[in-house]
Amino acid sequence: MKGWLIHVTRIVVLVKDIPDINEIKIDLSTRRPMVEASKRRLNDLDKRALETAIRIKEAAGMEVVTVSMGDDRTKTSILEALAMGADAAYLVNDPALKGLDANATSRVLKAAITKAGDFDVVIAGELSLDGMGSQVGPRVAELLDVPQLTYAKELKFEAGKYRAIRDLEDVDEVVEADPPFLATVVREINEPRIPSLLNIMKAKKKPLTEWNIEALGLKADEIRASVRVDVSDVKVPEVKRKHVRIKAEKVEEEAAKLISALDFDGVLEG
Repeated sequence: MKGWLIHVTRIVVLVKDIPDINEIKIDLSTRRPMVEASKRRLNDLDKRALETAIRIKEAAGMEVVTVSMGDDRTKTSILEALAMGADAAYLVNDPALKGLDANATSRVLKAAITKAGDFDVVIAGELSLDGMGSQVGPRVAELLDVPQLTYAKELKFEAGKYRAIRDLEDVDEVVEADPPFLATVVREINEPRIPSLLNIMKAKKKPLTEWNIEALGLKADEIRASVRVDVSDVKVPEVKRKHVRIKAEKVEEEAAKLISALDFDGVLEG
């Protein structure tokens, strides 16, 4: 990546609402998570992507919009994004798109970003905490035919340039980028702001545009045909405990029996 920036006007942030992992309950009869019944919230890394965009907006002056896929419940999370500081939001809301994999989802998001208008930068979280695939951002970049800057732990617009620091585990890479490009951010990039009550009230007046799949010029059967990963079932591991109770008159005797039991089960091997 190279070069000097002269002007930047618009940042698109990909945001996703996910089940609140701390609220998910398990159906004990089937061992399946009851995802539909759980509360939903903005994906944490997407909030950090949005915080990054808002800080750039505050420093350089530009528009920040969000693009999402979801349903009517997603609007609650979008309201939070608008309260944080996004200027407008776009939501692809169509039952035909439920349960898509990263490949199909990226095609829909690419179409939504394109329909939303010109952009300079697209920012997304490195991954979503429900899928943890780290594929959507890079796939969208490829479909948009723009360079991608991944694992950014710092992204700023300073002195007419976009500068980023990429976290490559054992080394940091400093890069500069010309728009248009797509960046994915890691958790270390910032701590998202908490919207004030006043900004929450203002968010209700900001524009939220909804599209179905036809509005994007796509066909449901073609998008479904692009699914490459089929999740047949999701179950939590079955945990069985022995419930062994060790009794003795003296502590030393209890300890000896416990060690003997652990050794018999192979727990103490190695």
